[in-house]
Amino acid sequence: MTTATPPRSRTSRQLSLALFALVFLLVLAVVLRTVTTPSKQPVVQECSPYDTDFIAANDRLKRNFQKAITFKTVSYDQSVQNTEELSKFVDFLREVFPTVHSSPLVKNEVIGNYSLLYTVAGSNDKLKPYILAAHMDVVPVDGQAWNYPTFEGLEEDGFIYGRGTIDDKHCLMGIMEALEFRLQRGENPKRPLYIALGHDEEVSGFEGALSIAQTLAARDVDIEFMLDEGMTVLDGVVPMVPKKTALIGVVEKGYLTVRAVLNTSNTGHSSMPPKHTCIGKLAMAIARLEANPFPNMFGKGPERSMFDHLAPEMTLLGRVVMSNLWLFSPIVSWVLSWKQNTNAVIRTTTAVTKFESGIKENVIPSSASATINHRIHPAQTVQQVYDYDNHILNEVMVNDEEKIQVEMLNFLEPSHISPYDDDSFGYQTVVKSIRQVFPDVVVAPGVMIGNTDTRHYWNLTKNIYRFSPTIMKPTDLPRFHGVNERISIHNYEQVVNFFYHLMLNTDQEKLDLPHSHSAEL
Repeated sequence: MTTATPPRSRTSRQLSLALFALVFLLVLAVVLRTVTTPSKQPVVQECSPYDTDFIAANDRLKRNFQKAITFKTVSYDQSVQNTEELSKFVDFLREVFPTVHSSPLVKNEVIGNYSLLYTVAGSNDKLKPYILAAHMDVVPVDGQAWNYPTFEGLEEDGFIYGRGTIDDKHCLMGIMEALEFRLQRGENPKRPLYIALGHDEEVSGFEGALSIAQTLAARDVDIEFMLDEGMTVLDGVVPMVPKKTALIGVVEKGYLTVRAVLNTSNTGHSSMPPKHTCIGKLAMAIARLEANPFPNMFGKGPERSMFDHLAPEMTLLGRVVMSNLWLFSPIVSWVLSWKQNTNAVIRTTTAVTKFESGIKENVIPSSASATINHRIHPAQTVQQVYDYDNHILNEVMVNDEEKIQVEMLNFLEPSHISPYDDDSFGYQTVVKSIRQVFPDVVVAPGVMIGNTDTRHYWNLTKNIYRFSPTIMKPTDLPRFHGVNERISIHNYEQVVNFFYHLMLNTDQEKLDLPHSHSAEL
């Protein structure tokens, strides 16, 4: 006699089988995606010290760079700059790069009083010109306790110390050394080149870079791409990536600074205070703003593409997760929000930087104000951020007298996202040049959190990239705008060779034309 299987037991078995099949297919998809995701890193011929076109960090190269650091080209604010030192620095460039300044191929102009624009003629007028940019000014060192002289370019233990060594005189001198080398070798560039050296980038570039950009716009130049300072070569910084990681900024976050003001008529002597003074009410509103961060925008900007490029080069766990963002994206974005540096990449940030109120210890104030700075994710706008502030700050205000007035002080929309696909000549040329000079490095697009002079060139080209060929270990990151700024001599040698290779690679008409060396064995 056969016993019939109860319907409930049969249904339960079917559900279990279906669940097992679903899990199996899910695991299979994850495994297949992990093992089949190809590397996005191009294979190139590495730059070698044995190449006849290798630029070695000889005494002249080091001496020129050390001398560049001695000029105190400090920008304090838009109206306070060390103009005497800027003038001396311009004269210095003319002195140490005689071939550049005497070549019939190069036109040199002073723009905006101290900035420099070099126009390098190309032999192929069918090739669109490109721009290499850097800046000659530096941030102050006031109040910082350095262990080394700040403006001597001192060499010690294989490093050169001083303000400007990594921001941004290494790039400026690297570009000029590369061009001097090319011209001395009798190499005639095929693609026209503009070298834009601003003098006030650290105070927003409104005299230097803006004037250069306006000059080029008035000449109706059509730019292929632009490269300016930006993200760096990170060594031991990116988790689960054992190799060095070079990030190229393809977009800059925008910014918005607002002042939130609360006025009140409920003032008087501090011995008879209201339940909350305007300071207390504004402080509570600010606390609500900090407690309600902007939404996580992971996947709505190039930050997801960054992990797509890094995934094939990661350790096993990283490869599994980052090759399958279709499944793990919510977890990844949640983890990224834990740390300040990664959280800043995936959302619009909020920083309360000033709080002002009060006139006397025993007087109830009539007004309180707070200054709030936002760095805006590329997927959002200035207006959206302003509206969000207004809503959160006034969420519990019950009458017009208590309404917080939100005033825009300074703002800049996020930049456009420059193309970084396989057909993007500018991006791929920068990638190729990086990998030639920095062996075994992983290159990926990234989000630039700060702002550069590139903001002034948006109308000249959509192909704007931000990269500084600077090796940064975790201990080096605080040196940027900080104490004991330095660069290794070997890294500076790489900087010069990077720009030289970039110039060679831009002479190609197509991306698939490889750059080759003639080696001395």
